[in-house]
Formats: sequence, C-alpha cells, structure tokens
Amino acid sequence: MDLNKITLIGHIVRDPEAKHIKSGQPLSTFSLATNYAWQDAATKARREAVEYHDIVAWGKLAEIISQYVKKGAKLYVEGRLRNRAFVGKDGQKRTKAEIVADNMIMLGHRSPRQAAALKEEPIE
Repeated sequence: MDLNKITLIGHIVRDPEAKHIKSGQPLSTFSLATNYAWQDAATKARREAVEYHDIVAWGKLAEIISQYVKKGAKLYVEGRLRNRAFVGKDGQKRTKAEIVADNMIMLGHRSPRQAAALKEEPIE
C-alpha cells in the first residue's frame, strides 16, 4: 500500500489566482506559509523558519477558495504532493513540487463578507 498525503496549517501569502483551463474546469493556485520553531542546542536561543508551499485546487474547491479565501487567512489544507515538469520562459526544463488540495478548512476569524455569504436563510 502506498500513501501520498500532505496536511498543512498556515497562512495565505497572497490572494489566490483563479482561472479556467481549456476544458472549462476551474483552477485556483496560492501559496501557504507555515512556520517551524525550535530551540538552538548551542545557544539555547529560540529559532524560527518559514516554509512556503505552492497549492493547486481544482473544481468546486477551486471556486470556493477563489471566492472566500484572501491573503492572510489561516487555512487547514489536505492534499497530495505532486512534482510537475514544465518549460520555463527561458526555455529551460524545470520541475516544481506542489500540493494538490483535496480538502480545505478556513480557520480563525471570518471577514464580514465570508460571514454574510455563509449565513443561513431564516426559516419561516
């Protein structure tokens, strides 16, 4: 049995980019920043590092992300790691590691726009 599963909690670096591919399927891309803190063994000083992860979402999840997720939002993202090969603008072959999102949960406080969009209709 094989397993390719990534789970991240972090903050959106910039607003997601939304587009549709030729087939009409929605696509959303964004970067997620995660941090890691530790104590330096030699100096006992607290150290911290930030990692940036490129995330890709497709279909309904891409539509939700492009509509409700904005820069600075805290997200929980589940997905799988994919290495993609492409040709850069300079004509050189390149590879890129990215996470293909399968699930996403918005964490933290909602903006007024998000709260209004998620409000249920009153039942009469």
